[in-house]
Amino acid sequence: MKVIEVRDKWSAKEFLMLPVRLYKDEKSWIRPLDQDIEGVFDPKVNKYFRHGECIRWILLNDEGQTIGRVAAFIDKKTVHKYDEPTGGMGFFECIQDKEAAFKLLGTAKEWLVSKEMEAMIGPVNFGDRDRWWGLLVDGWTEPTYGMPYNFPYYQEYFEAYGFKDYFQQYTYRRPIAGGLEEKVRDRAQRVFNNPGYHFEHSRKNNLEKYGKDFRTIYNEAWGNHSGVAKMSEAQARASMEKIKPIMDERLLWFGYFNGEPIAFFIMLPEMNQIFKHVNGKLNLIGKAKFLYHKVMRTNKKIFGLVFGVVPKHQGKGVETAIVERVRQLSENPRLFPYEDIQLNWIPDNNPKMMKVAAMMGGKIHKTHITYRMIFDETKEFKRAPIMR
Repeated sequence: MKVIEVRDKWSAKEFLMLPVRLYKDEKSWIRPLDQDIEGVFDPKVNKYFRHGECIRWILLNDEGQTIGRVAAFIDKKTVHKYDEPTGGMGFFECIQDKEAAFKLLGTAKEWLVSKEMEAMIGPVNFGDRDRWWGLLVDGWTEPTYGMPYNFPYYQEYFEAYGFKDYFQQYTYRRPIAGGLEEKVRDRAQRVFNNPGYHFEHSRKNNLEKYGKDFRTIYNEAWGNHSGVAKMSEAQARASMEKIKPIMDERLLWFGYFNGEPIAFFIMLPEMNQIFKHVNGKLNLIGKAKFLYHKVMRTNKKIFGLVFGVVPKHQGKGVETAIVERVRQLSENPRLFPYEDIQLNWIPDNNPKMMKVAAMMGGKIHKTHITYRMIFDETKEFKRAPIMR
């Protein structure tokens, strides 16, 4: 077996096409858009290169066939948010061969050690947490957009190599139809009765404002947690521009108290229900298929991208109120044609969000694990701290 760094068009194509060959018989797998994967490794597209570095490899067998791939990266903004300097690895794919898997994981580890890292976390993204983050260990149904899908045997290889469960990420699911429990509605109503609180969904003609509000809430609600970097103004603006082509303005909700932004619930149409028809390519034919399914509203699913409430307003029913506003809108099928919602990326070290998801009537539908490995085996391993 031979590890080759991706440095030319051929190796880049092999990196991209390996999963297509591996998952050709997997009915639930949906091919990611080629441009989404390639964008992660393009400094002109991925702004994380401004404060980080990345490398990727493919693994060839003795016959010269590609049998695995992996990437490793360092984000200087989060390296020291752990007890030990920590880099990342991700985009792991491999045939069912333990030796090959260990070869790939060892390659990522060696590179991180050469960069003075003392631990690695993975499989994760060289970018935001909303994409390609975590190893699927339960719930092998169609993945939502940007969520990883992998073979069950990957878990065995990661844990045998020495990775340990840092935190688990749950995807909750519930049908849109059906109300909330009476006690939940009553709690929301108490918030509505407070004239200081106000809730609204976004408007496409005012995305700059909502981008600023999103950044304010995100940094206060999420920016101080382990492994999470503060969001810059440019990143917030780019995030809004990125989702603009696919967003439904009725799915981006914000909460305010006396005019100050204090909460958001960002949802998007489940675009994999459209992208599964384009086979990874948004060329002319792919765009035509995308437009057809978008106009015909063939997608009936949405997913919750991120939910946040600033600490000062947590535990006051704001979470309940913003969810109830969405539910009230869903009572009009003409305005809200969706039938199913999935809440992605709720980690087990965030009991508050797990409580919100359960309060909404959600049931755990998928489980991903974010692993971490400390290179010095004599050091104590600690799971991710509980979010307060």
